[in-house]
Amino acid sequence: MTHPFIEARDLLQRLREDYTAARREFRWPQLTNFNWALDFFDVQARSNSSLALWIVEEDGSTHRFSFAQMSERSDRVANFLRQAGVRRGDRVLVMLPNQPAIWDVMLASIKLGAVIVPSTTQLTVDDLRDRIERGAIRHAVVVSSEAHKFSDLAPSLTRICAGDAQPGWLRLEDAQSASPRFVADGPTRAGDPLLLYFTSGTTARPKLVLHTHQSYPVGHLSTMYWIGLKAGDVHWNISSPGWAKHAWSCFFAPWNAGATVFVGNFARFNARRVLQTICDCGVTSLCAPPTVWRMLIQEDLASYKVPLRELVAAGEPLNPEVIEQVRRAWGITIRDGFGQTETSAVVGNSPGQTVKPGSMGRPLPGFDVQLLGPDGSPAQEGEVALTLDPRPAGLMLGYEGDEAKTQDVTRAGRYRTGDVASMDADGTITYVGRADDVFKSSDYRISPFELESVLIEHPAVAEAAVVPSPDSIRLSFPKAFVALRSGFAPDRELAHSILQFARGRLAAFQRIRALEFYDLPKTISGKIRRVELRRLEAERPRGAAQSRRPNEYWLEDFEA
Repeated sequence: MTHPFIEARDLLQRLREDYTAARREFRWPQLTNFNWALDFFDVQARSNSSLALWIVEEDGSTHRFSFAQMSERSDRVANFLRQAGVRRGDRVLVMLPNQPAIWDVMLASIKLGAVIVPSTTQLTVDDLRDRIERGAIRHAVVVSSEAHKFSDLAPSLTRICAGDAQPGWLRLEDAQSASPRFVADGPTRAGDPLLLYFTSGTTARPKLVLHTHQSYPVGHLSTMYWIGLKAGDVHWNISSPGWAKHAWSCFFAPWNAGATVFVGNFARFNARRVLQTICDCGVTSLCAPPTVWRMLIQEDLASYKVPLRELVAAGEPLNPEVIEQVRRAWGITIRDGFGQTETSAVVGNSPGQTVKPGSMGRPLPGFDVQLLGPDGSPAQEGEVALTLDPRPAGLMLGYEGDEAKTQDVTRAGRYRTGDVASMDADGTITYVGRADDVFKSSDYRISPFELESVLIEHPAVAEAAVVPSPDSIRLSFPKAFVALRSGFAPDRELAHSILQFARGRLAAFQRIRALEFYDLPKTISGKIRRVELRRLEAERPRGAAQSRRPNEYWLEDFEA
């Protein structure tokens, strides 16, 4: 008898280009016990010589492992971790780069029933202390180069390093001499905790997002569907470990489909090398954040004969101009999608569907999406919310340690994302902005994303962030912080050019009245910290010309 998870997967793959039928026929599998690594991955991996993981290093060397090899490697690591004291339910902080070890440890931890706490290598000692304390961490698996950060942290912590030996640390490399046959200590319940994410904290102290053996492994069937993955694909998701997007499509989504996880493991991003690697290695599917797409389009894309079939973007909305430049060069449309650390992919432009410029698509199979107005009633523009009856599999268990916050975002039978969007008559959803980013100017509602999308169409602009600047008459007006492309220098003439460019493409009430060339502040996950820019503007004296900062220009300078 076919496992319900595989039945659900096969249905979505069969209907990968028939959105209407997929929405109508798909149901989340109802599971009591489920361990994705044991009940699905290992079953898929038996005698399976297909390529599961392919890593190309900076020096051109490669790591290539089949599904069968990954199954055995992770069995060895699971036995090693068990011998080191890792037990079902224990919290394991994993701070590893894109090396085979991170896939070994994640599979092994799932098999053990341990709770994985993904962590970027960019974390500071204070960040780690917070995670260890609030996350109740008992074990840490860390790349050797970062081991020094743990010197003064939690003496009782089990320390395991990958790479060069460190005094007082176990070596992960010794795991490959452990037994190649792992036997679980009992069944894993689908609702047991699996992943604990610390959100990137763009506006506040990171929240603890708790996922289960169902919400991410099963939930990412929707992500697989959105990307359009199938067996035999070579899928490259340009993402750093430690963030939810890495689990989205460097782990669950491609392996749900039986596709190859591909990684170009380069120390610094180089657009030309990325493009050449795609061609040389036969990458068929590419997922990248908007920042990467904006760097790629600065190259002569048409000169690269890419084997790509699927292009997707996630993390932040992708501006229409970027999508159009890629389409002109390759004849392929980048398909935007929407989800959060708290969810799998919720909304997306799925394969075979017409993409409306600027839209992030329609609700994916398994999700009932509504837009809610300020009073909580359905609206054409409002907060994106998920209906909880029935509860979608791809939704977190809740915010650990903050029951009040969990109840607040799931009140009245809906999960509220905190993101604002508009919906067309056919159900197509267009992103407006975070609820706390949208602001008013002269009683008009301003969506920063709409203005930023216009700004980056200017040939000099690489990235932009629009925030309200206090004004005694208008309450506030839109101000743009701009990062320039290479080859451009900030000066008065360029500021005038950008302001005039935007003025010709925006309504009068959206007019950008100030511009500042600025090194945009970002979270360690790469998202622009608009909250920091809003604070910078809010703290300056209202309308004070003497408060001008270097590289700041106002529209009135040129109108005069």
